[in-house]
Amino acid sequence: MGTVTIGVSIAVPEPHGSLLQQRREGFGDPAASGIPTHVTLLPPTEVEAAALPAIEAHLVEVAAAGRPFTMRLSGTGTFRPLSPVVYVQVVEGAEACTWLQKQVRDASGPVARELQFPYHPHVTVAHGIDEEAMDRAFEELAEYEAQWPCIGFALYEQGSDGVWRRLRDYVFGGAVVPPQATHVERGPLPAC
Repeated sequence: MGTVTIGVSIAVPEPHGSLLQQRREGFGDPAASGIPTHVTLLPPTEVEAAALPAIEAHLVEVAAAGRPFTMRLSGTGTFRPLSPVVYVQVVEGAEACTWLQKQVRDASGPVARELQFPYHPHVTVAHGIDEEAMDRAFEELAEYEAQWPCIGFALYEQGSDGVWRRLRDYVFGGAVVPPQATHVERGPLPAC
């Protein structure tokens, strides 16, 4: 079966996703058209295609343990000079994203892996382009704001054409009620 390159991320919903993708294309990022706008939970990771069912089952469990949260983006940041990236900042929901990515990469799970850099949730708007275009991205999106209720995440696969395609969505809080239960008391849900 061979290997596939997968990623797990929170999609930035419309109209924000298309707008930020178009802006990224406008800054001259050649990869922009093949990368849906997102907040990464698992960076590009090569896995055996035969492992996909186990990975999907793991992600079902991660999603079941998660709870919806507010995601808010505001302003820009950069990883330069360490990495040639300009991004829109996650100013609300970062803690939940950090928790989720740890669960996805759990050492006992099927996609356990170390990260090249410490995890920092963000939405990339420019990557690997010339400094002038990076500066323009940083300045032009400095006042950008977006907010939405985050209710889950998705598994993506990168095609041989370099384009990332969504394979499956995972919704938070899959309710599991034991079969013998006739009445379940529900208190406030813990934040993830």
